[in-house]
Amino acid sequence: MSTQDRPLRVAIVGAGPAGIYAADALMKSDTASERGVSIDLYERMPAPFGLIRYGVAPDHPRIKGIITALHKVLDKPQVRLLGNVDYGTDITLDDLRTLYDAVIFSTGATDDRLMDVPGVDLDGSYGAAQFVAWYDGHPDFPRTWPLEAEKVAVIGVGNVALDVARVLAKTGDELLPTEIPPNVYEGLKANKAVEVHVFGRRGPAQAKFTPLELKELDHSPNIEVIVDPEDIDYDEGSAVARRGSKITDQVATIIENYAIREVGDRPHKLFLHFFESPVEILGEDGKVVGLRTERTQLDGTGNVKPTGKYTDWEVGAVYRAVGYLSDNLPAIPFDDQAGVIPNEAGRIFDEGEHLTGLYTTGWVKRGPIGLIGHTKGDANETVDCILSDMKDGLLNEPASPGEDDVIALLESRDIPFTTWDGWYRLDEHERKLGAAEGRERVKVVEREDMLAAAEPDKVQR
Repeated sequence: MSTQDRPLRVAIVGAGPAGIYAADALMKSDTASERGVSIDLYERMPAPFGLIRYGVAPDHPRIKGIITALHKVLDKPQVRLLGNVDYGTDITLDDLRTLYDAVIFSTGATDDRLMDVPGVDLDGSYGAAQFVAWYDGHPDFPRTWPLEAEKVAVIGVGNVALDVARVLAKTGDELLPTEIPPNVYEGLKANKAVEVHVFGRRGPAQAKFTPLELKELDHSPNIEVIVDPEDIDYDEGSAVARRGSKITDQVATIIENYAIREVGDRPHKLFLHFFESPVEILGEDGKVVGLRTERTQLDGTGNVKPTGKYTDWEVGAVYRAVGYLSDNLPAIPFDDQAGVIPNEAGRIFDEGEHLTGLYTTGWVKRGPIGLIGHTKGDANETVDCILSDMKDGLLNEPASPGEDDVIALLESRDIPFTTWDGWYRLDEHERKLGAAEGRERVKVVEREDMLAAAEPDKVQR
């Protein structure tokens, strides 16, 4: 069979929103109707949806509703889910080149970006990504989390910082109606935090929150949001930013409203501090006892400069929400400085040359910036490159492009891969667990339990 007489075979490594959007773009292309496309979505976890399942706070069902749209893509017959398959271990780059015309890497970003301040390695200093993975029931992270500190610092002024601060400031019972697994509920129920301090080195006009996330802080009957009126400050650069962005202006307005109101009597206090740049995590006997910040001031452009005035804040834990970092993938070039796969418009490059048939999309393509929906544009750009290269005869030439070939390979290696039908079984299982407690679902944490629910015939008993 010649290349053009069969569907275009594409592997997508990473079944989060970025990978699924790429599959959707391929299916909406002219190639899908003319030649046909056949797409395999590989996922290291037994369940799909990546960041939505393991990176979005459990009290955000609105965002998790994106799964409904992603479901429609994975329901299409041109797409096949192959979960519980680890790229680099269970299947290699050489394997994928043998099986597919093109491979898209959409593995996202799951680790914490490094923060270079003294004390970062103290006991009680945590990366936000680790905490998020814990409360989202990620199977590869510990089942318990130390929540002994009564006063906690969160460094960062993005939505992840807000998620972490909100989860720390809420009570376990507030979060129980969500999908949190039992071990997370027990951990949060024992949480001793009554003060959460969020620190940003710049001002309200430079905060990267979204308005809805910022407003939602105030919806909890247990959380009192507090902003020091002295932190409400703008220079010309800030004014330009507010005039140029409706979202920036809304965020600044919400912060102003928090600052001017009377402080209420809700039991947990959540402070938003601006113009405080963290310079050291303070410790005693190897444990966090405080955070030192340097006061900053605006320089006219929206940036800040140091003032030489320092403050020590008494806290027993510090959460660093300063950005995610993508993983370095086996056999794929990686820019350690930028934390991305080197690429041009989605084509993976190594030392100035495009690696035939290899592409990337999502956060591993451009860095962990922007909202989930922003990855649609990434996917469209990458898919356009694939289709252009197909027309020019520049794709990979696989030796075994048949749809059954990859299944035979995985089965020969005794890999208990999960399927889209398996996801429906796991989904039903989690919903039944939830119904028994009057909740929508209870998330299953253990990998073995997910496999048992999704693919009972493949589990060794």
